[in-house]
Amino acid sequence: MNGERYAIVLAAGKGTRMKSSLHKVLHPIGGKPMVEHIFSTLEEVGIDEIYLVVGHDAEAVVERVGGRAIPVLQEEQLGTAHAVLQTEPFLGEREGITLVINGDTPLVTAETMKGLLSRHRESEAAATLLTTKLDRPTGYGRILYDEMGNVTKIVEEKEATPAEKMIQEVNVGLYTFHTKFLFDAVQKIENKNQQGEYYLTDIFPILQEMGQKISAYRTENQHETISINDRIALSEAERILRMRINERHMKEGVTLQDPERTYIDADVRIGTDTVILAGTHLRGNTRIGEGCIIGPDVEITDSIIGDEVTISRSVLIESRVEEKTTIGPFAYLRPNSKIGKKVKIGDFVEIKNSSVGDGAKVPHLTYVGDAEIGARVNMSCGSITVNYDGVHKHKTVVEEDAFIGCNVNLVAPVTVGKGAFIAAGSTITDPVPPGALAVARQRQVNKENYVAKLMAKKKGE
Repeated sequence: MNGERYAIVLAAGKGTRMKSSLHKVLHPIGGKPMVEHIFSTLEEVGIDEIYLVVGHDAEAVVERVGGRAIPVLQEEQLGTAHAVLQTEPFLGEREGITLVINGDTPLVTAETMKGLLSRHRESEAAATLLTTKLDRPTGYGRILYDEMGNVTKIVEEKEATPAEKMIQEVNVGLYTFHTKFLFDAVQKIENKNQQGEYYLTDIFPILQEMGQKISAYRTENQHETISINDRIALSEAERILRMRINERHMKEGVTLQDPERTYIDADVRIGTDTVILAGTHLRGNTRIGEGCIIGPDVEITDSIIGDEVTISRSVLIESRVEEKTTIGPFAYLRPNSKIGKKVKIGDFVEIKNSSVGDGAKVPHLTYVGDAEIGARVNMSCGSITVNYDGVHKHKTVVEEDAFIGCNVNLVAPVTVGKGAFIAAGSTITDPVPPGALAVARQRQVNKENYVAKLMAKKKGE
């Protein structure tokens, strides 16, 4: 059976049970829309072209998936067979095999998909369907075989006899077809049912009437066959995927203190010998280096973390942290923060759109916004970059080896020169030359015996 391999992803339905304005296949699990997990798996197994059948909220779905699939519009949602038929202008004359999968089954693994494709090729069948065994198969179509092991029938729940209802092997809803036979047979499907829809499962008796063989491939992992139709199934799929992701990282040399309380998105990468403590959320395209300690209670989104970094009880968004730096507890790195090597970012520090040079210390109660902080700078407690004048943001530059005392306001735009010292309590509005001491505060005045006189006056009233 030569030719290319195609896939049709069915995503035209409304998904009313989700009770959401967001299209069902765009609901995220593991940090990205469920349909993107399907695309990633199809790409991993070497599918040449992916066709995405869309209907409800077509524009939103197509916009989100970008160029990963060829969109095909099903203007009227008349059933799964009708959805497949919309791809005939693209695939009807093609040679090869076509895989059909529902857009709400994101947990099917590449290993299972490869097994299905291999079984289809080896069996020389016109169609091969994925099955699994369920302890409670109620609601699923049961699989019947002949003595040769070929599928003879898929019996739907409402049509099954008591004996057939005892069968635990069920249809999952993932199929591989010889492309020519698929489109020859799908055109013959009728809509003689209560819903007046064209069901793809009706294709199998038609293929048998055409003298074609139908085979099956069974996965022992029933979890990967979940269809997400409501928020309960969405939560269950999230849990299953989270444990799958966590186990992969542990097998690759990452320690997870409490896997059930660790949340790692599918595209996150973590280096060996890193320890992830409980309550940690790693999101998006985050990259964590080797030998780090992350957590507890850390949120990192779309950030790059170097080797041997320690982060505790902090939030990092779209930031970069170089090796051997310590962050937290209770630090907040906002987008475009760049933290150098061996830096200390302490408690209740917020950094936004700023760079902090190697060896610098920002230990506590500090705001650094739209700033460039040089190497080995010390930003003492309560130092603030005053970056906003009510209309525009302005830049602060603190050159290397400068010392910023406690409770200092740096009113941007302003530059503090190399090695300069700023006295505690100063409000700096003008440039400070390199090596200078800047004092910008009122001289202290002590009034001798003031308190005694005040109390005496008060007593006499």
